[in-house]
Amino acid sequence: MGRTVHNELRHMAWAHGEVSVSAFGGMIGPSAFALPGGRTVRPFHSAPWLTQGDDDGADGLLAGLQGEWPCVPFGYPMPAPDGPESWPTGWPGDIEAAAQVSDVHGYGSAARWTFDESGSNAISMHVDYPDDHAIARLERVVRPVPDAPALDIDLVIHARRVTCEPVGLHGCFRLPPLTGAAVLEPGRFRVGRTHPLTVEPEAPIFAPDTTFDSLDAVAARGGGHIDARLLPFAANGEDLLQLDGSDGHFAMAVGGDGPDGGYRVTFDWDADLLPSVVLWYSNRGRSAPPWKNRHLCIGIEPACSAFGLSPDLSRSDTPISAGGTPTCLNLTPQTPLTIRYRIGVKDLT
Repeated sequence: MGRTVHNELRHMAWAHGEVSVSAFGGMIGPSAFALPGGRTVRPFHSAPWLTQGDDDGADGLLAGLQGEWPCVPFGYPMPAPDGPESWPTGWPGDIEAAAQVSDVHGYGSAARWTFDESGSNAISMHVDYPDDHAIARLERVVRPVPDAPALDIDLVIHARRVTCEPVGLHGCFRLPPLTGAAVLEPGRFRVGRTHPLTVEPEAPIFAPDTTFDSLDAVAARGGGHIDARLLPFAANGEDLLQLDGSDGHFAMAVGGDGPDGGYRVTFDWDADLLPSVVLWYSNRGRSAPPWKNRHLCIGIEPACSAFGLSPDLSRSDTPISAGGTPTCLNLTPQTPLTIRYRIGVKDLT
């Protein structure tokens, strides 16, 4: 049974836009950014069942899926349907088969956060984790940048005991309806990877367990290569990529005029802490409720994780960690960890 969605929101306006933040999951909700010439754009995604009134019993974080929020610990188990031995070489399928979590993407992703007093220039909030959890508390501050259409966000992680946890920043961004009208613009990265398994059997996009050095040529499930920069895809699909050794910069240019286009959204973070970025291609690929082949967004998710698989797997040896990219963050009770990042928009011209 999923938790009830609490729709309490805090809003803040400034010279370059307005932002709303939900108590549910600490998620950034509907927000607008003002660009030169008086245009307003809304880059954050909201799941269609939030606005169409047919959630089909969506629970957990799906009940409020929108915007951006922190995931601590990041991930959930994805056992191979043919058993642990069917995992590709180097992946600890036995660990994933035995892994269990009580909350997809961490307790805070579907919990009710508490808003704190924060003055007139920021929205502050926190969530306390259950007493038996390795994480004690998350704190989050969303602060509009005074002279730009951008948000500075701080995440503070308080550990209850010494632990190593995968962490992700789950950004969900709108895609235009026109095929190929948005272009992903990754910063530098050392190696790209396709998911070791099949994320969605009904609509896979990429060949499993391959590597690449450019998003414009990723091995496709049906053979050949696909330009994974150009979105949305014409065909339905659901899949994940991971870029390791990221420089902490990612952007997406959205073509077209009006509120659906003509802007570039940027995401900048501390790559020393989050050395990878997971890309969630949700391109109308899931047919089960509440998805119904209508969910269209790109997840841009800076992370220290192995594909958002189970925390137990991310704490283990994998091809990602063997390649020199850590997949969990060392945390101690004595030293809270602060992750700072910025999400902004610019005119495309």
